[in-house]
Amino acid sequence: MPFTGKATYTAGTTLPEIAEDVSDLVSIISPFETPLLDALGDPQVEARSTHHEWLEDTLLPNTDVVQTTPENPETDTEIEVANPGRFRVGDQVRCEDSEELLLVTEIGEGAITVVREYGGTEAEPIAAGDALLILGNAALEGQDADAARFTVRSRRGNWTQIFSKTVMVAGSELAVRHLSVADELDFQKAKALRELLRDVENTVLNGAAADSDPQGSDAVRRTMAGIIPQLATNRFVPGAGGFPSGGDLDEPKLNAALRLIWERSSGQVDLIVVNGYQKRRISQFGAGSRAYSPADPRFTSQVSIYESDFGVQRVVLSRWAPRDAVVLLDSSRIQVPPLAGRSFHYRPLASTGDFERGQVLGEYTLELRNEAAHGIIRGLSTTS
Repeated sequence: MPFTGKATYTAGTTLPEIAEDVSDLVSIISPFETPLLDALGDPQVEARSTHHEWLEDTLLPNTDVVQTTPENPETDTEIEVANPGRFRVGDQVRCEDSEELLLVTEIGEGAITVVREYGGTEAEPIAAGDALLILGNAALEGQDADAARFTVRSRRGNWTQIFSKTVMVAGSELAVRHLSVADELDFQKAKALRELLRDVENTVLNGAAADSDPQGSDAVRRTMAGIIPQLATNRFVPGAGGFPSGGDLDEPKLNAALRLIWERSSGQVDLIVVNGYQKRRISQFGAGSRAYSPADPRFTSQVSIYESDFGVQRVVLSRWAPRDAVVLLDSSRIQVPPLAGRSFHYRPLASTGDFERGQVLGEYTLELRNEAAHGIIRGLSTTS
């Protein structure tokens, strides 16, 4: 056969047929990345039961709230409070944003008695709803020890969820040579694993445990509680509860949420998880102050790290975050552990015919410690 410069082969005919030119790569267009799981990293523990548990504790509270406005707000010494048991005789106290100091001299049922204008400070009015801050207790020299006070550790938990996909390849498919695929069964295993990892990330963010019989059975599916359904303490909606109004995400809203989380907990938010629309809003925060010279060969219009007064936050772009939400997380308090011996693996199934069949499966749960250390903004605009 004369040289034609083309890759050809003969198939029993007089005319050559052009062979297929196929790259040794199968391209997958469906999204399968797991940016949140990648940011969290591998867990430090394994779950030892289908109900994974951990303990949480708090310090004794050092704040309370004034229940009713005193008859004489600038002179009355008896103040009704929500939780008198939080105070001790000898506590120095002040109302939030007030310069007047108070000294607690007696604790009654539903109220405390104080010395007003303590330390030469000037009296200021006290009103219902004011926050009372306990600065610290002054013990008497040589006094007997006070009664011990404790907080009770709380037991938290979450259920494990089984993630599985079945793969099956016919005997003929195993025997023939495939384009770009060395082993069809291995390819299907890898594809199923990508799908399952995608599903784990989606469930970690958005999943919920069953209202009844969450332990599961052969008739009831066991599901884990995800991050977003568990966030209750720091759940912000524009215009509600004093939170900045307006539908669009902006710096005042983001910083207000970070500030409130910081005030209410010891959490150090280091991850901001958003979908594509809110990511573009964050990237536009500094658009008006960007400057470029004629020599700059690159135009940059994105923010991947946000440095605020309340820490440094990495902005994680996740397809599975709700479009109207900004999720604020302290990654040191979150992990996704597998049930011991049940991380993703392949299990062959019995063959009842001319095929190979098996299951890719794993069992995982979410450990979300101290939900008050995290937060979420919902109800943001999703249109330009």
